[in-house]
Amino acid sequence: MQLPIADPTMLRRHTTGLLRRHQGALGLVLALHALAAVAGLAGPWLLGRIVDAVAQGTDGSFVDRAALGLVGAVLAQTVLIRYAQRASRMLGETVFADLREDFITTVTRLPLSVVERAGTGDLVGRTTNDIDRAQHSVRFGVPQILVTSATTVLTLVAAFAVDWRVAGAILVGVPLLVATTRWYLRRAAPAYLRESASYATLNGSITESVEGARTIDALGLGARRRARVDADLREAFAAEERTLALRTVLFPGVDFSFVLPIVGVVAWGAYLISVGASTVGAVTTLAVYALQLARPVGELIYWLDEIQVGATSIARIIGVGSVEPDRHASGAEPDGEHVVATGLRYAYREGHDVLHGIGLDLRQGERLAVVGPSGAGKSTLGRMLAGVHPPAGGTVTVGGVPLVDLPLEDLRGHVALVTQEHHVFVGTVAENLRLAKASASDEELARALGAVDAQEWVAALADGLATEVGSGGAALTPAQAQQIALARLVLLDPHTLVLDEATSLLDPRAARHLERSLSAVLEGRTVVAIAHRLHTAHDADRVAVVDGGRITEIGPHAELVAAEGEYAALWHSWQRD
Repeated sequence: MQLPIADPTMLRRHTTGLLRRHQGALGLVLALHALAAVAGLAGPWLLGRIVDAVAQGTDGSFVDRAALGLVGAVLAQTVLIRYAQRASRMLGETVFADLREDFITTVTRLPLSVVERAGTGDLVGRTTNDIDRAQHSVRFGVPQILVTSATTVLTLVAAFAVDWRVAGAILVGVPLLVATTRWYLRRAAPAYLRESASYATLNGSITESVEGARTIDALGLGARRRARVDADLREAFAAEERTLALRTVLFPGVDFSFVLPIVGVVAWGAYLISVGASTVGAVTTLAVYALQLARPVGELIYWLDEIQVGATSIARIIGVGSVEPDRHASGAEPDGEHVVATGLRYAYREGHDVLHGIGLDLRQGERLAVVGPSGAGKSTLGRMLAGVHPPAGGTVTVGGVPLVDLPLEDLRGHVALVTQEHHVFVGTVAENLRLAKASASDEELARALGAVDAQEWVAALADGLATEVGSGGAALTPAQAQQIALARLVLLDPHTLVLDEATSLLDPRAARHLERSLSAVLEGRTVVAIAHRLHTAHDADRVAVVDGGRITEIGPHAELVAAEGEYAALWHSWQRD
């Protein structure tokens, strides 16, 4: 599954809304750059006046005054450009900060089911490559396009005001410029979309290969993974080659279109001078204007190219916001904490169910262990019971209300899931813990750490709870990261817990000790423990055996062992190991 990409209408609407939030700052930027452009136009106009005056035999005082005015115009332009560029940078930074904050807010609200189906590569590509490309366009491109457009218009107005007959020659390069630019723009958007998608795929392949390095090595899949990365690299190279080919047509065409106006003004102006229809000063002024136009128009074309890259990335960023929620709160309030699953079905791919009509009534306060072979559907069942994935069929209710009818904030107060995959966020240990309960005091944090046997090693860190962890901070072992996650669960304080091999990263003795420590904390709560270590099942009130997406046995440990069925075989095999 690929996350959506914003269509042109959605992109324009979002970008316009973003700029409207900062219309005051945008107006200031345009005003300062317009004044700077006007100051820049004064120089060629004064130069033309000097040429005509000298041709008519003026005295030195006029030239001195004109030269002084020229110096003043240059100084004014310098000061105005300085403040205009400062305002442009501030506007770009502010707009990009808003875009980035909107994106982070959107990403953190994405349905977990969508995130898991989309995979790592696409989302990572949007949060890295696309953000990097977008920030360049937003910070510099948008202000520059507005400024160069205003400068171009003002220069053309000034040119026609000086002498409209000569000024017409400035437009001689427009047909070539328009034709080249239109040819490029028609082809650029799909080419850059392909380029962004190829890098997202490449990122995903590399990330998955790094994260699964041990599995790849154990199964001898190295050659296959290298072949896949090589194929992704070839596609990325081909996509880059295509965009480069487009630019090799755009830039020569644009450069030639800049030369034509200068030649046209000089040639046509010389003719008009010869017939007495214009002056040398006017032609000089307009020749300089034609030369000056090359810079803003060149920057405009350059940024149109960059904006194609940026717009493609922004479309991918904004597109995340069009993901439909996988649940809608009905406003119903659960009557109690009784969790019941009825007729559960689920499919990661349409038509290929991995759960087949599972029914399960969790008794309040019981410990239920879910066991079974790999790929049987245990983790999928756990996600259904925790409300992570909406079921394809059937329902999971708490207090008579379907889990998918509850807002996520309320849902996590009833049912929470802890898996074997944990992430340590950049920040202090305390900040990592307070993700579950922002108002928790240091004493509450200490109690939560004590409940998961983590208080001792946290106290031994350089600054205790204030120690920086995550990327660039103190390194935590996988087992310690798992304990931090379990401590967050203690702080979250839900009534029903789903533990999906939540102690798998600890060695068996430490895992056993931690589970005993957690027992006091979990007292009175409903716990569903999905585990491959059967001592968890031995201590549970009931055991459910899942095989082929169905519950094949359920009951107390002793009864299932005595029944000599699938669970008994698993138990005896585990004891021998």
